[in-house]
Amino acid sequence: MASSAKPEFWRTEVGDAVAVLNIPGALKRPRTFDIDVSLLVRVPEDHAEAWHALTLEIDGKQQWHRRIASSCPGQTDGLDYHCRVVLEAGPALRIRAVAGTRGAVVQRLQIEAREDLQD
Repeated sequence: MASSAKPEFWRTEVGDAVAVLNIPGALKRPRTFDIDVSLLVRVPEDHAEAWHALTLEIDGKQQWHRRIASSCPGQTDGLDYHCRVVLEAGPALRIRAVAGTRGAVVQRLQIEAREDLQD
């Protein structure tokens, strides 16, 4: 691939529990994306039972899930996940992140996909 090609960058950010990022297919070439998902929650002062969770689905299949107790009462806490996806020439890619909480409140749920032209 020519080094002058500009890598694709896709991003979505929401203030609620579900974020979806659709990357259109490219007919002429396969692509590799570094995917970063970030959840930021506000933790209540009385956080004894508070928790937050993040689930990542790629093309409808669960890729990753984690649930943890929320820390930092009166402040923020979060979860992050990184993975790499190879997208063959042709099909599109659908990335869906779902936040779950008890006690904590979602402030930001973000998905970023950066194309890696090194491959």
